[in-house]
Amino acid sequence: MAISDSDISSTLTAYLVQHPDEAALLSEPVRLLSQGGDFASRRNFRMHVTVGALLVRGAKILLVEHLAYGIPLQPGGHLEPTDTTLIDASVRELTEECGVDPGQVFLASPTPVYIEYGAVPARPAKDEPDHYHLDIGYAFVTDADMGRIQESEVSGAAWYPLADAERLVGPRIARAISGPARIG
Repeated sequence: MAISDSDISSTLTAYLVQHPDEAALLSEPVRLLSQGGDFASRRNFRMHVTVGALLVRGAKILLVEHLAYGIPLQPGGHLEPTDTTLIDASVRELTEECGVDPGQVFLASPTPVYIEYGAVPARPAKDEPDHYHLDIGYAFVTDADMGRIQESEVSGAAWYPLADAERLVGPRIARAISGPARIG
């Protein structure tokens, strides 16, 4: 069964219980979700959900060189109609973009480590006007290395020390590396 607005809303609520200081930043997604509207569909331009995967190996985080944005980011992307959970969608994106064996990826917490709401510029080549993403990111741990990258979406991938990753991507990185679960 596809990811529903109720699934997204429940995830956002659980996140806000752990991070109540972010309630004002996420008030618009909360409002939109209360109205309904298939926010798992990338064709919903009021807002749609994307997922991210912060993969920790030791004291480093995997980042990709994202082609669409031209900057280093955590692996991630849009939901697919076949995705059944947000966590599974995050693992799918990680596997697609970085070739990481999903059997070697372990969830650090069932609650996202970050949720960000923001404007995305139009992409005429994809027939997308200016719109909004609600990006939901999960932390995972591994002792595996990456495999073949998805060259249609990323130009490279590498493991970054915490300080470098925070400088490039922002403070959400610290939540992924501060206390991840054990492997296995």
